[in-house]
Parts: sequence; structure tokens; C-alpha cells
Amino acid sequence: MASKQAQFDALVRATSGDLYRFAYWLCGQEALAEDLVQETFMRAWRSLDDLRDTQAAKAWLTTILRREHARLYERKGPTGLEPIEDLDLIDEDGPSPDQLGEDAIIRRAIAGLEPKYREPLLLQVLGGLSCEEIAHELRISAQAVMTQCFRARQKLKSALAGPGLEGKVYELP
Repeated sequence: MASKQAQFDALVRATSGDLYRFAYWLCGQEALAEDLVQETFMRAWRSLDDLRDTQAAKAWLTTILRREHARLYERKGPTGLEPIEDLDLIDEDGPSPDQLGEDAIIRRAIAGLEPKYREPLLLQVLGGLSCEEIAHELRISAQAVMTQCFRARQKLKSALAGPGLEGKVYELP
């Protein structure tokens, strides 16, 4: 039991930050992202014996996280939660401080991408997954992942070079 606990603790320390960032991008809410990560780790603990390749642990956890996020929509239906592409990033009372900066501009540009481009890019940039891991996760070829990530970056560059952003330089991952 002690070795299982040590293995799990190491897994949590190594992946919790990346999983949280990915969960936050999926749902757009801090508390919900924390809940998704916690549920992911609970399910991972129950199935830790099924993990044969520790090198694939991050992809395995990302798969669990994506499924947990999808379960939210199954349980609560479309009125319970809003998918990220429908999030209104400006509150009626005015923008919050985190919505005023360059991060908010980049976040809006990424949220504006079609899901087929946004998801591989987020898995790569926030999740730190390789093209092969993303391909396995999304059930597409590694070449398709590379193409979609390239096109996502091109679309972001175009969106970030739009009106009102002249003179700004944004580094894309």
C-alpha cells in the first residue's frame, strides 16, 4: 500500500498543475476546474493498478479529465454549464481585472477557435502532451494533430493581429 501511495503522490505532484490548466480551459471556472481535477485523481486512485506504463500517466489522466468534463454535460444538461465557446468573458458589471489584460485577449482568441483546432492546441500547450499522445486521445492521426496545431497557431496569429492590436507582439507557444 505504501508504494502505491508513493506512486500516486508522485503522479499528483507531477501532473496536477497541467491538469488544472487544461480543466480551466475546458470549463472556464476555477472552482469547477478544481473539482474536475479532484475527480480525475479520485478515479485515477481507484484504477492505479491498471496503469502499466508510467510514461503514459499524463495522457491517461488527461483522458480521465476529458471524460469527467463530458460527464458534467451528461448529468446537468445544456442549461447546467456552458461550453467554453459560449462563455461570455465580460460580466454585466464590467470586466474583472483578469479580463482587462493581454491574457484575456489571448484567451478570447483561443476560445474563438473551432473546437477541432482548439482542443489539440490546448492538449499540446497546456497539457504538455506529445503529438502521438494527442492523436491517441482524439482518435486521429499524428499528422492530423500537427496540421491542426499549425492551423490553430496561424488562426491565432491572424486573430491577434486584428484591429486594435497593432503594435502588440504576442508570443504563441
